[in-house]
Amino acid sequence: MDASPILLVLNEAGLGAAEEIARRFSTARIHGLAGRVPTADTQFNETVDHIRLLFQAGHPIVGFCASGILIRALAPLLADKTTEPPVIAVSEDGSSIVPLLGGHRGANELARLLAKALGGHAAITTAGDTKLGVALDAPPKGWRLANAEDAKPVMAELLSGATVRIEGRADWLHEGRLKQAEDAAISLVATEEPDDGGPTRLVYHPQKFAVGVGCARGCAPAELIELVEEQLAMADIAPGAIACVATIDLKADETAVNALAAHLEVPLRVFSAEDLQRETPRLKNPSNVVFQEVGCYGVAEGAALAAGGAFATLKVEKHKTKNATCAITRAPKPIDAEAVGRARGHLSVIGIGPGKDDWRTPEATKLLAEATDVVGYSLYLDLVEPHITGKTHHNFPLGAEEDRVRFALEEAGKGKTVALISSGDAGIYAMGALVYELLHRNEEYGGVSDAAKRVSLTNAPGISALQACSARIGAPLGHDFCAISLSDLLTPWEVIEKRLRAAAEGDFVIAFYNPVSKRRRTQLAEAREILLEHRSAATPVILGVNLGRPEESIRVTNLHALSVDDVDMLTTVLVGSTNTRMVMRGDGTPFVYTPRGYAKRIDAPRPEDLAPAGGDGAASETKDTEDKS
Repeated sequence: MDASPILLVLNEAGLGAAEEIARRFSTARIHGLAGRVPTADTQFNETVDHIRLLFQAGHPIVGFCASGILIRALAPLLADKTTEPPVIAVSEDGSSIVPLLGGHRGANELARLLAKALGGHAAITTAGDTKLGVALDAPPKGWRLANAEDAKPVMAELLSGATVRIEGRADWLHEGRLKQAEDAAISLVATEEPDDGGPTRLVYHPQKFAVGVGCARGCAPAELIELVEEQLAMADIAPGAIACVATIDLKADETAVNALAAHLEVPLRVFSAEDLQRETPRLKNPSNVVFQEVGCYGVAEGAALAAGGAFATLKVEKHKTKNATCAITRAPKPIDAEAVGRARGHLSVIGIGPGKDDWRTPEATKLLAEATDVVGYSLYLDLVEPHITGKTHHNFPLGAEEDRVRFALEEAGKGKTVALISSGDAGIYAMGALVYELLHRNEEYGGVSDAAKRVSLTNAPGISALQACSARIGAPLGHDFCAISLSDLLTPWEVIEKRLRAAAEGDFVIAFYNPVSKRRRTQLAEAREILLEHRSAATPVILGVNLGRPEESIRVTNLHALSVDDVDMLTTVLVGSTNTRMVMRGDGTPFVYTPRGYAKRIDAPRPEDLAPAGGDGAASETKDTEDKS
């Protein structure tokens, strides 16, 4: 379970049991219903929405509540039991622990641990565990069921009293409470060889084989896959007996290599040239040409041997095509792929939106849960703290953006799964562009290492500040708009001014990012003066502060009354176009929108509707300006 367990508490009656579990499991966090559980690590207001959010993010959920609450909340989301996280219901006094979902994906094991800690009873209901003593549809680590689709009918027959015949060696099958008979119609087969199985024959493969590969840059995936499949068939090795695909780290980003791992549904593990060079005494086909190119005498054989371990033997020596090489080793016992070499490494560039859970995409929340390491500005990490419990945190201050991104890429280059966190959308005035810039630079010009350049990337979009601000007040971005950063720290003011004039002349609605700082107090005022050359002083201006957070405030003023003192670095400023309208509703609250032209004529707003909050003097000035225009 990569994501941290969440202990869901709806009232103080269940808090004691939850706190006992939290003391024993360092990564678990208590989420409590606001107003009822005041001492929770995280509070929520909407129970059903919160349960669904945690489930979609992949968090194991331990609910100290009636099972019906969890069932009703999650029923609409249930689709694939092989990917859903564990869900457990615990009575408020801790006496009954019932796994509801994910029994064979950690829920049963977790329920037993909870029962031991609370002195309660784990009500395991999965048939395989209770009657057969073994989960035939979920073999232990290191084994793969070749025909999973046949497991359900086979288990139904066994639960009805049918006998079974075990073929091959699989100690874990003999540990169950299975009625065995030599003449049984149902068989459980443990084999390294290909076997399709059937409705009365379940086939289990021990994952004792490692496939080592190499290829030329740009090798077609089909060429490498076909080579490997041919060698597996010739050696009579079942694809399900493969534990991993292995190669040199220089090929970590090679499309063909990654496609092969995905085709075999196994992890890709990579090794350095130094690691592979240590395998030289065991190579059957060392090559001086390979050594000159990559620094070791064999990639395919070396990687297969390194992945198989010290006692592995070459089952298939190096075979090659025009652009690919392949070798296969066999280990005496199943290979733990996660313990050999390292992963390719993955970086998720995540825009968390303004910070609210319900303003963050399910993809972003899921990526946070999957990460081993999280990198970001401390404020952003605090906003998602419930979802990154138990992970390694790397906090960076404001102003250290390049250090932050480089660190995230280099950590991913070590084989880690890293989340780089930005507020809003990471691709809008945030870390996304810098990630790709560092990947583009040569290392001698401030880029990143070769390993960092080869990591896989996911870029998860988020709700940007301009979207949040617009949504809160109406639809000021309803027609053409642009975004301009007023920070001249990295962009010369002359360039910013040129863009301002172009946007003003083009009559765009404008979203200002980085409008002011402690040291920059003039740019917003200058921008205002440029805009006043092209649009009315009554033009609506929206000021959104801490959008989506408890301290949120949003108000409408106009271009005439816009003051630097009303704005800080946490403020998003939206300035309307000449067509943008502000309208007062009957309850005294305004909304702002920019029409797209559906109506042939839009009546001009009343001047008093556009009066700034500053007072009568400003209002009369606005009216005068409107009259002159």
